[in-house]
Amino acid sequence: MNQLISVGALESFLIAIFVLFLGHFINARIPVLKKFNIPEPIVGGLVVASAITVLHFRGIELDFHLPLQHTFMLMFFATVGLAANYTQLVKGGAKVFIFLGVASLYIMIQNGIGVSLATALGLDPLMGLIAGSITLSGGHGTGAAWAQTFQDVYGMNNVLEIAMASATFGLIMGGIIGSPVAQRLIDKNKLQSQYGATNKTHDQFPELVTYSENEEDNVTAKKVIETLFILLICVTGAKYLEQWVSSFGITWLMIPDFVYALFIGVVITNVVEVTKVQKMDVDTVDILGTVSLALFLAMALMSLKLWNILDLAVPFLIILIVQSMMLAVFTYFVTYRVMGRNYDAAVIASGHCGFGLGATPTAVMNMGSVVNRFGPSPQAFMVVPIVGAFFIDIVNLIILQATLTIIG
Repeated sequence: MNQLISVGALESFLIAIFVLFLGHFINARIPVLKKFNIPEPIVGGLVVASAITVLHFRGIELDFHLPLQHTFMLMFFATVGLAANYTQLVKGGAKVFIFLGVASLYIMIQNGIGVSLATALGLDPLMGLIAGSITLSGGHGTGAAWAQTFQDVYGMNNVLEIAMASATFGLIMGGIIGSPVAQRLIDKNKLQSQYGATNKTHDQFPELVTYSENEEDNVTAKKVIETLFILLICVTGAKYLEQWVSSFGITWLMIPDFVYALFIGVVITNVVEVTKVQKMDVDTVDILGTVSLALFLAMALMSLKLWNILDLAVPFLIILIVQSMMLAVFTYFVTYRVMGRNYDAAVIASGHCGFGLGATPTAVMNMGSVVNRFGPSPQAFMVVPIVGAFFIDIVNLIILQATLTIIG
């Protein structure tokens, strides 16, 4: 039996920040990582997770206490909402539904690949759905929910363990392939942000939230406190709104709490914009959003149990590797073209890699890595989180139910 070592909240927080420094240190010294904009939380997180895996096999189990992990995620999505004033919403509105169509099409392809390969490799076709949109487009939460269904209805065993390993694999691969896809599209087609690639974007476009860690922002302590107060209103409101909606017991209304944080942010920023009672400070929203996302991802990635991936059978790994390759091809040739063949489309393609294999925060991390180098893409940061955080889960449920009916 492994020796369990509980790491306190303060120490765990310190390690999360170390993950970011470690990722930056490694990226700066390995040219290929810097060239393809592999996100620093992915690099640092995987190194720390690998070290923890080594300790696991040596009989030592580390248990991190990260009470703020979920709060940081909610804070980030609140900043996405606060960045969505009505002028930006008008610009990106139609693209949301176009991208939803593209993402929905790929879910069908994803399940087709999973079921076909599972059958060809001698597995139960239903396992192809586990290695399809259930865990890849759906993530850990969807995987856990469907694992129970597969066990109760179809009598399948060990589904939960496989689903968690599959979702973890997808999370990692989604963070690895997204930025190189965008990099290739940008280099090949000589794309550039309409706002330029300067670190002083806010000087010329003060209304933009860039999510670039290199942006030179004019931030004061007072602005930080004011914006943090608004973010915590969004976070707290999301918590109580989710509880209130859940009390109705309507399944299709079970929306993740970070969606509520996003939409509360949208309401606040547009009320402020229309009434002129207070001007939202974009610089501070930008900084707090970037910091919140970085810390959330560092905490999530350093907590990965990589040893679960080692438990995957070879046929299952084959399916997941093919799924990763196919999504990279699809986003490169389809997502990019349908979304407009421009810089925003390339950034959206990197985001599609993130939530098509992992989760919406991974998608945003990919896009953040791209804009750090090539300049802002407010349209991408508007379109991808809305589709990835809300609409795609509904579409995924419908497609999965239809696929199960066909498989029988």
